[in-house]
Amino acid sequence: MLRKSLLTVVLLLAAPTAFAEGSQLYDPSIKHMPKDGIVKLYGAGGPDTAFRKVADVWQQKTGQKVEIIAGPEKTWSLKAQADADILWGTSEQSMTAFLETYKTFSSDQVNPIYIRPTIIAVKKGNPKGISGFEDLLAPGIKIVVTEGAGVDNTSGTGTWEDVAGRLGRLSDIEAFRKNIVSFAKGSGASYKAFLSQDADAWITWPNWPVTKSADLEKVALALERTVWRDVNVAQSPDADPAAQAFLDYLLTEEAQKIMSTEGWLR
Repeated sequence: MLRKSLLTVVLLLAAPTAFAEGSQLYDPSIKHMPKDGIVKLYGAGGPDTAFRKVADVWQQKTGQKVEIIAGPEKTWSLKAQADADILWGTSEQSMTAFLETYKTFSSDQVNPIYIRPTIIAVKKGNPKGISGFEDLLAPGIKIVVTEGAGVDNTSGTGTWEDVAGRLGRLSDIEAFRKNIVSFAKGSGASYKAFLSQDADAWITWPNWPVTKSADLEKVALALERTVWRDVNVAQSPDADPAAQAFLDYLLTEEAQKIMSTEGWLR
């Protein structure tokens, strides 16, 4: 009994330190040294496909190398803590979470650069004939939603609830929730769940039906149902000099045309 009590005290004393450290991914032993002649951007999957298109054009113009490293944060976090020139957040809440881990970056460095709307992704050919949100409330419709579940940093966290609750009707959320077959941790996991669960609909972003057009088709949400979230960037104060030049190019008319092919707007 005494041993259990002592263990409880130790855990309680340790807890404030753990929370003060921020993310469990944070490693204070890593020194941030991004100046290596390569502009490196890190972030969650989604914007990376459009960013790569922009980076390819910029590299051809300038000869400066750009690397886009994307995916679940745990796959690149330690490397980013060492050499990230730029972080991108797939929403404001995502970037706020990143700043708990990447201590070189700060909130006043964050710049929203593009925005996109929530959409419904359906099976190629739309066999259920889904045309809008109300169709998702019908019994038997199988829906995938993206959630961080308190352990994963993803732009999709809370979007389905915001869409379902936009008109202030609890019954919409209740009916929608009954049809959810997967609360997937991240958009990549949601796409896999959509296929494995043979789902009918997925509340997601416009880039997914574009980049996965063999499997998905886009259905727009009515304006009163649509939720918008931005993609934002933060540049390290120690970044390679070319990092700012790339960010400047990312906002040009030429880059905007490229980004718009996957649903990113300014």
